[in-house]
Amino acid sequence: MKHFILLTCIFISMNILAQKMVDLPFETNAEVTWTTPENEYYSDIWGTKVVTNVAIPRLEVYEADQPNGTSVIVAPGGGLYGLSINSEGRDVAKWLNKQGITAFVLKYRLVPTGEDGIKEITDEGASNPAKIGERVTPVLPLSIADGLSAITYVRTNANEMKLDPNKIGFMGFSAGGAVTMGVTFNYIEENKPNFIVPVYPWMTVLGEYTVPQDAPPMLVICASDDPLELAKPSTNLYAAWLTNGKNTGMHMYSKGGHGFGMKTQNLASDDWISQFHKWAITEGLTVTTNK
Repeated sequence: MKHFILLTCIFISMNILAQKMVDLPFETNAEVTWTTPENEYYSDIWGTKVVTNVAIPRLEVYEADQPNGTSVIVAPGGGLYGLSINSEGRDVAKWLNKQGITAFVLKYRLVPTGEDGIKEITDEGASNPAKIGERVTPVLPLSIADGLSAITYVRTNANEMKLDPNKIGFMGFSAGGAVTMGVTFNYIEENKPNFIVPVYPWMTVLGEYTVPQDAPPMLVICASDDPLELAKPSTNLYAAWLTNGKNTGMHMYSKGGHGFGMKTQNLASDDWISQFHKWAITEGLTVTTNK
C-alpha cells in the first residue's frame, strides 16, 4: 500500500510539473534512424538530468496559473546529442510560469546514439571532433523543423490557451540556440517567432547567414569566458542585427562559462533570466504579473 501511495504521489507531482505533452507533426528523413529508445537519465558526466535519442518531437506544456498572454518555447542545449532538460528546460519553464508566461519545453530530434549519448559526444569531442559535425549535419534541419512546428502549434492553439498569437517567443541554449537561429532564418509568416533569445548559441554549426528583412527582436546572452568560444559568434550575431537596423540587445557576462542555464554559480550571470524578463517588459512583449 505504501508503495502504491508513493507511486501515486510521484505520478501526481509529474503531472503538476508539466500539465500535458504534445506530439508535434514531422517529416522523416531516410538518412536518420533511431534504434535506441528515447531515454531520460542523470548524466554523471554533465552532472544533470538529460534526455537522449529523441526521435518524435514533443512539447512539454507548462501553463501559467494566471497567463498574461506571452508564451516562450524553450529549446534546451546538449550538442544535439542530448537535452539538458532541467537547467535549460523545465527550470526555465517554471520560472517563466511565475511571471505569468506560459512555457513549452521543446524536445527536438537528436542525433541517434547508444544508451549514453552524453558519453558519446564527450568521447568524440576528445578523440574525433569532426565526427560530431558529421553526425549533427543531417539532424540539425530536422531539429529546426521541429522548432518551426512548435511555433505553428502554439499559434494555432493560442486562443484556447489564453495566449496572444503575436507574443510567442523562442529561447534556446547552445545547440538549442542553433535551433532558435535556424528557426529565425527559415520561418514563414505562420511560424515566425515574435521575439528570440539565443543563450550562448552554437552559431558555427549554422554556417553563413543573412538577417531576415522582418527579423524579430532579439536578446543575445552569453559569457566572455565560454570555454567553447561562443562569445565572439554571439557578439557577431548581435552586430549583424544592429548593423541591419533591427531591434536587438545583448548581455555579455565576463564570467559564467558554458551551460550555466538556471544553475547557481554566485555570479552576475545567475541573473540572466531576470534581465531577460526586464527586457521583455521594456519591449512590450510581456507585462509584470501582480503578486
